Amino acid sequence: GEGQGRGRGGFRGGFRSGSRGGFRDGPKVVYVPPPPPEEESSIFSHYATGINFDKYDDILVDVSGSNPPKAIMTFDEAGLCDSLRKNVTKSGYVKPTPVQKHGIPIISAGRDLMACAQTGSGKTAAFLLPILQRLMADGVAASKFSEVQEPEAIIVAPTRELINQIYLEARKFAYGTCVRPVVVYGGINTGYTIREVLKGCNILCGTPGRLLDIIGRGKVGLSKLRYLVLDEADRMLDMGFEPDMRKLVGSPGMPSKEDRQTLMFSATYPEDIQRMAADFLKVDYIFLAVGVVGGACSDVEQTIIQVDQYSKRDQLLELLRSTGNERTMVFVETKRSADFIATFLCQEKISTTSIHGDREQREREKALSDFRTGQCPVLVATSVAARGLDIEQVQHVVNFDLPSSIDEYVHRIGRTGRCGNIGRAVSFFIPESDTPLARSLVKVLSGAQQEVPKWLEEIAFSAHGTTGFNPRGKVFASTDTRKVCISLLICPGGHISDATMGYPDIRPAQAPGVGWNTGFEPVLERPHIEQA
Repeated sequence: GEGQGRGRGGFRGGFRSGSRGGFRDGPKVVYVPPPPPEEESSIFSHYATGINFDKYDDILVDVSGSNPPKAIMTFDEAGLCDSLRKNVTKSGYVKPTPVQKHGIPIISAGRDLMACAQTGSGKTAAFLLPILQRLMADGVAASKFSEVQEPEAIIVAPTRELINQIYLEARKFAYGTCVRPVVVYGGINTGYTIREVLKGCNILCGTPGRLLDIIGRGKVGLSKLRYLVLDEADRMLDMGFEPDMRKLVGSPGMPSKEDRQTLMFSATYPEDIQRMAADFLKVDYIFLAVGVVGGACSDVEQTIIQVDQYSKRDQLLELLRSTGNERTMVFVETKRSADFIATFLCQEKISTTSIHGDREQREREKALSDFRTGQCPVLVATSVAARGLDIEQVQHVVNFDLPSSIDEYVHRIGRTGRCGNIGRAVSFFIPESDTPLARSLVKVLSGAQQEVPKWLEEIAFSAHGTTGFNPRGKVFASTDTRKVCISLLICPGGHISDATMGYPDIRPAQAPGVGWNTGFEPVLERPHIEQA
């Protein structure tokens, strides 16, 4: 009855009628998600054991801007109250990561922040902890008696899965306190969402569309807002959310950027994010760039295989049969391909599920759950699962379809080789369609000390009009005249950093053991742009 069928190999989903571009004809959404766990053991049981913290201490960090606050070395120096400190300990956090060491004092000092740090580096805690500390110090508490909730903080992220992950983190750190986080996103019953908000809301986590909807209905007021956080900000623009974000900051009652604190977190900063910063951040914002995790990235083995369009499926099948029940993410470019490949694999008796934007919310949740538990060891996904999602024990990533952007490639292969585990990323390369990415791939592979196939080098250097490291082009002007050099850090033997590093005083000689690609942009003087 829910449009869910089970294929022979365990695939849930498949093709459905009545779905066009994500909009459905038919009855309104009635799905209500299961409530999050209430038991303390469950709330704190799913933290990521994550990064090798000792190696992480050696990472290159760049802080740019006027008078940045001094970094902290321990969580004790963060001045957290007892409740927060206990929750940090219960979460398994031993010492802060670089983005937390620098980000927490910057946010605590009331400064706007643009932070660039790779996925899995502790960005969520870096902004949640100082926000929660400030709210608790000021004695805020959720009121369930108000018909219009006025949150002190709004956190925005591009996908339902990522915003839910952030909400669960906020709920974990706020456990046992009077601060109440709430999450709103599409695909679930609107009445249920409104009831949850009206029970009291201090920190509102949401995807852009549903956030605007709940504000537009008059259930959420913005007059008390102190913090606006944009997570994975560049992806939000890539997915076409820029008009929504401008609408959000232009909403009635929204404090101006001078009267709120705006925090932007992203793994990469292409030119559209730099343009966006001028509109969202105060002029004296601080830029924080965190490089790669010292040893973790060396555990990802990257392989590029030349195929033709008609042999890809058989190659995938052969690959998956050789990996057994090891957890594998297979990335494709389209929603239709995701269902098609998942159905094909199930018919070949490989338990598979899929996740993409056209699947019902309950199906998306079920797919992730089946993948996390290993019930379906293969997850076929579009880019909706490429960023931010923290899924442990992913041993393999397969790029069945290569993405059009090298940024996307970096994010996808970053789903494996996490937390010191050995990972493997295999990508199928079709010369007819993937040649524009060839040069970027060669640079990524050689910089990470991976073997570069001779045929790929030949394609890359005979290709006309292909671009350098980032196919999307050159740097655009931003809000100040800082000099910026756009480049990507490469860790020997591993994948490249997601961080866009920069600023003229940073030079390769200052990063021992870290190679720089040879295709970075020259240092540019960025012209000042008048505020809109």
